[in-house]
Amino acid sequence: MITVERAEKIMKSFAGRRILVIGDLMLDRYVSGIVSRISPEAPVPVVHVTDERCRPGGAANVALNIKKLGGEAVVCGVVGNDDNGKLLTGILKEDGIRTDAIVVSETSRTTVKTRIVAERQQVVRVDHEDSRGVTEQLAGSLCARIVQATDGVDGVIIEDYGKGAICQPVVDAALSAASAGKLPVGLDPKDDQDWRISGIEVATPNYKEACSAAGLSARALNGELESDPNLREVGSRLMNKWKTRFLMITLGSHGMYLLGAEEGPKVISTKAMEVFDVSGAGDTVIATALLAMVSGATHLEAALLANYAAGIVVGKLGTATCSPEELLAGMRQQ
Repeated sequence: MITVERAEKIMKSFAGRRILVIGDLMLDRYVSGIVSRISPEAPVPVVHVTDERCRPGGAANVALNIKKLGGEAVVCGVVGNDDNGKLLTGILKEDGIRTDAIVVSETSRTTVKTRIVAERQQVVRVDHEDSRGVTEQLAGSLCARIVQATDGVDGVIIEDYGKGAICQPVVDAALSAASAGKLPVGLDPKDDQDWRISGIEVATPNYKEACSAAGLSARALNGELESDPNLREVGSRLMNKWKTRFLMITLGSHGMYLLGAEEGPKVISTKAMEVFDVSGAGDTVIATALLAMVSGATHLEAALLANYAAGIVVGKLGTATCSPEELLAGMRQQ
């Protein structure tokens, strides 16, 4: 439904397109090693560490995906005034991502997810985070940064990981600034959050998040998905609730359910050839979709490119990105 030539033309237009990503910033730490024995202290594996690395996570990974695809990114969120916050900000700067819209908090710590990995299998994840959300003062600082950061961007992404950066005042500031600048807005929601959101360009919930936002149970998916009554009802409710022009519900191994304001539902199959790790795939979907839309792609073309990109990153270990060369190579293999 999209040729390699057309995809290449769209991706050439990524250069110079700038997206503001607003959301929960995290540092993803990976501790990799080899397991050769069980601990004598408890029935758990002993991991002999061979490698440690850190990379951007959460909304920071969305910004990194945009940059790796050839676009430009500005990231807006909160980090703590701690070593992890400095490390995350430094990594983003090294990758060419603008960080001047990041607010440094004296009262909360940087969210860190540490994954212990043994021979490509995740053994355990350890999270360091504050669950109390942002203060009124921090929210005000974020709103002020959003107003400044929308100047000179081509689109806005609201990336909610449920860690507190996305709250109603921040959502209102993002939508207001985008409306004033006539900027398309993309939403990647969290299933246990329910913000007042209206008039956006695209939303990319997964099936569980979509059902939660629609107030329905996530029933098992079987049979012909384009005519699935639960998916149809979920799609109809969300189109009306968010007043979105385009809805992309990711369905894991079933692909994506697409619904536009002027077209009926469509299901596109997954393009994943191997699945090692699904963490961060949603980041790739929203990043690719909105970047493609501001670069001249139709809604369907943007969804198809996002589907190919997601199929590539799930074949990698950990939160990952996709380059234009990888995306085109993946298309040629299908």
